[in-house]
Amino acid sequence: MTSSRKDWMAVLLFLSLLFLFLGVDFTALASLHNHIAPDWRNMIVMFLSVFLEAMPFVMVGVFASACIQTFISEATIKRLIPKFPVVGILPTACIGLIFPMCECVIIPVVRRLIQKGLPVHLGIVMIVSVPVLNPIVFASTYYAFRSTPQMAYDRMVAAGIATMLIGIVMYMLYKERKDVLQPYEEQAKVTHVHGRFFATIHHAADEFFEAGKYVLLGAFVASLFQTFLSRDVLTNLGANEFISPFIMMVFAYILSLCSEADAFIAASLQHAFPAKPLLAFLVFGPMLDFKNTLMLFAYFKKKFVFVLIGVISIIVYLVAILYR
Repeated sequence: MTSSRKDWMAVLLFLSLLFLFLGVDFTALASLHNHIAPDWRNMIVMFLSVFLEAMPFVMVGVFASACIQTFISEATIKRLIPKFPVVGILPTACIGLIFPMCECVIIPVVRRLIQKGLPVHLGIVMIVSVPVLNPIVFASTYYAFRSTPQMAYDRMVAAGIATMLIGIVMYMLYKERKDVLQPYEEQAKVTHVHGRFFATIHHAADEFFEAGKYVLLGAFVASLFQTFLSRDVLTNLGANEFISPFIMMVFAYILSLCSEADAFIAASLQHAFPAKPLLAFLVFGPMLDFKNTLMLFAYFKKKFVFVLIGVISIIVYLVAILYR
């Protein structure tokens, strides 16, 4: 996006927000809201909740990505990479313990790190591990499953196993390949402090407009499914030991919940599903959902994304089936 178009879009967005808060008759809006069908009201509420929940994390992610681009050199990244690439999978998977982030944050950061020289398989390990292998997710899962707290430990162990396997498979498939990213036009390198500040802002703006549209679309589709998809259908399929984990993975993909909140949805389904399908739901959702799939397509080439979806889906399904 050109600088002039981006500036005009920013002005239009600001004027729209100004009109919303100063020029809108909220009494009339409330009256209009009462005439909307209940299902559509629920859809609007869910859309806003998903979108507003995601956008702060997207902004954190794009600013972190912009800082990496401006202040961290390729030489620094290369010094941090282990000489034996497979050895780096375990410490990379533990990054979430120190920097807990959701998938909306980590994808732009990983794209930037891969551009700087991070091996592709380690970037994927970050994408699948950071949103689930972190203390906030563990605490929320432990609280949600107060009657069966073992589920919180099972989630961490199963996610860790799945992450290691995903990292190994992606290393075997892409250890010699670097062309997995979508083309991205870089700005001229700026070295002085004043220039670096504005370069960071411009990089962040580029990332935000690139990622925000996919989050918007993903939130809309997820809200449609959350409103109109009958959970009775899922409950009826929950009795099959081999089909139910797959069904719960699809359910997690469609709902596109934040990993800090999905445990409460899973806990509400304990009466309909045994432990293994719930585990599949809790492990798969933070690694892959509709919202972050659109972001993956924005940053990575289509063939690579399809391969990644297949690898994550197969490994999480097998781990859920074989675990305990």
